[in-house]
Amino acid sequence: MSNLAWIFVSTLLVNNFTLVMFLGLCSFFGVTAKIETAWRLGLANTFVLIITAVSAWILNTYILTHTPYLRTIAFIVVIASAVQIVEMGVKKYLPVLFRQLGIYLPLITTNCAILGLALFQTSRHYTFVEGLVFALGAGFGLTLALSLLASIRERMEVADVPVIARRMGLVLVAASCLSLAFMGFAGMGSQ
Repeated sequence: MSNLAWIFVSTLLVNNFTLVMFLGLCSFFGVTAKIETAWRLGLANTFVLIITAVSAWILNTYILTHTPYLRTIAFIVVIASAVQIVEMGVKKYLPVLFRQLGIYLPLITTNCAILGLALFQTSRHYTFVEGLVFALGAGFGLTLALSLLASIRERMEVADVPVIARRMGLVLVAASCLSLAFMGFAGMGSQ
């Protein structure tokens, strides 16, 4: 059980995909204008990460045992299929969210954090449960990063900020400060 807890905390904080490994930066900078939108995209990413983790485990365990050179292609097909399912569901049941997310919802397909999860899970030889915990930690970590930057950006909208720093410059400074803070967790677990 402590191994599962460590996988979750490590993926959530210590090795956060966005703030430490710099994976998934497209949506990190593109969708973080509002907290609600960032939170929902984080949940959509979490759902795709869970589907990817389950699919990667099944592919690695039963299908790609003798053909490891097909892993990346198989993972990309699974990710693209999962994103299409999520996109169709959001479009049908949450049309307002579909319009808010715009191009960033289909771009989950090319989100390197999703492919990174499948490749990291494979190289670390995680079991089924460990893979699920890894996906949850990665998804919640991505949601946390998106929500933190969105909350900072919302506060910057009402703050007295010089005109020259109002756009992406200040957002990059805020993101780099968040990244430095999360990299401070790197010493966790070492003695």
